[in-house]
Amino acid sequence: MRKKGYFGEFGGQYVPELLMPALYELENAFHDSQKDPQFTKRLQNYYRDYAGRPTPLYFAENLTRHAGGAKIYLKREDLNHTGSHKLNNCLGQVMLARQMGKNRIIAETGAGQHGVATATVCALFQTECHIYMGAQDVERQALNVFRMQVMGAQVIPVSSGSKTLKDAINEAMRDWIANVQHTHYIIGSVVGPHPFPTIVRTFQSVIGKEAKTQFQDQNLPQPDAIVACVGGGSNAMGIFYPFMQSDAKLYGVEAGGFGDRISEHAASISHGEIGVFHGEKSYFIQDAEGQIAPAHSISAGLDYPGVGPEHAFLKASGRAEYVTASDDEAVSAMKLLAQQEGIIPALESAHAVAYAVKLASEMPADKSILINLSGRGDKDVHTLMKTEKERDHDAVAAETF
Repeated sequence: MRKKGYFGEFGGQYVPELLMPALYELENAFHDSQKDPQFTKRLQNYYRDYAGRPTPLYFAENLTRHAGGAKIYLKREDLNHTGSHKLNNCLGQVMLARQMGKNRIIAETGAGQHGVATATVCALFQTECHIYMGAQDVERQALNVFRMQVMGAQVIPVSSGSKTLKDAINEAMRDWIANVQHTHYIIGSVVGPHPFPTIVRTFQSVIGKEAKTQFQDQNLPQPDAIVACVGGGSNAMGIFYPFMQSDAKLYGVEAGGFGDRISEHAASISHGEIGVFHGEKSYFIQDAEGQIAPAHSISAGLDYPGVGPEHAFLKASGRAEYVTASDDEAVSAMKLLAQQEGIIPALESAHAVAYAVKLASEMPADKSILINLSGRGDKDVHTLMKTEKERDHDAVAAETF
């Protein structure tokens, strides 16, 4: 029997005693909601009428031809309202907050998509909203910052530490501890203390459930492989979980950055160690003294130094395989999908595209791969432009030399 709040040895509730009542309250509210047909019906209505679900299952014919192997399908979460999968979880959690009588919402964000989704549902439910965001991410995701502010959210830059997602979570946790009586913290990924990993995975599993049905409705065999990017891991768990009992191979693609040394990547499973951080036991990037080390990725949403405990369990059990894609590979994949299919993916999703194209080339044509295209790339066009200019500058410098 699985120990409550754990996936194998991973998970738990490593938090200050002050937060335990709030976690118990949240767990009870979540369990009640899952048994309440009215809650489920309301959420499904919001998914359909507000978020625009189901998102399409798309056969990427040109990309498949380019890869020269297995058929490649895209689950188009980039077409979900707000441009990513993040809204699925935020709608469910804001409904839980209302159910618990919490009238103030806080959240953290890296790439800004979770912040935008949180600001969106807070506007919809007319709820006070505060978003913590690393100062470095505020700068590189200025468009998403403005989107949050337009919807009435207060965006709070965090200038401590590496000024990225890890530090935003630290500040959000401090806020929650200080205001736990009337505040709900909408964690954006399958991380943190129990019951957050289970809650987020449950709300995101709509992705995989839809995909299974869509393959059936289109008279297609179920996919042979499923590929998704992994930072904290919400979009990957959302598409993996409904296929867990199938024969499909599961591939999580972490951010390989520009090297294998600490501070050069964000590959927690591939290059990290087991530890405890942000209320959970999982894999984290750590230095020689066991301290949490800085992470790096060209994609703001993947530069978190840890991974959700259920992913750690899937790695340990062998059910899923975790690989990496580098910054350069993600940029190239972003351009490749744009040029082959007219779809500009988020840099996070481009990591999955990069690996899936390589995987497809190694598989026979009668096999299929499903990619969770978890977000659109509007927010990353500036980063792409900057990268292209730097490459051009380096090329000119090399020729001159």
